[in-house]
Amino acid sequence: MSPRPPVVLLRLDKESPRKCSLTPYRERGPAGVRWIDHRLGREVEVGEVTLLHPEGEPLGPDDAVRPLLLVDSSWRDLPRVLRDVRGTLHRRRLPRGLVTAYPRRSKTYRDPDAGLASIEALHAALALLGHRDDSVLEGYHWAGEWLRRNAELLPGPGE
Repeated sequence: MSPRPPVVLLRLDKESPRKCSLTPYRERGPAGVRWIDHRLGREVEVGEVTLLHPEGEPLGPDDAVRPLLLVDSSWRDLPRVLRDVRGTLHRRRLPRGLVTAYPRRSKTYRDPDAGLASIEALHAALALLGHRDDSVLEGYHWAGEWLRRNAELLPGPGE
């Protein structure tokens, strides 16, 4: 098995850390993770990466050769965040049919039906890249429900 790819987590600074599903993961200070707190309008260089994006090609094990970039922002802000990102972005998407366990309730706009919490997207991406690690979900209140709802779509440990 190839080593786990580095992870780049670009978090829009206007998102609340209290509501962010990645906060417990960040507090553990995992190795191999680069955190970028981003402010709109400021360019950020990421190099050549695999970008999780709903309009990409399906994510697969061959994408593990590059760092994985996950943008933590609202769906509404994603296009503006990506305008600031410099590098070679290989857009890849997660499989259709994954179901979030996070109870989303936007008062200002409608989230896409297939949207996931950032920690769910990271967990799924790592699993699809051949590096399933359920410890990523430690501290995520809805971890058990996430795993239950998506058991058939997520490769098991060691697959």
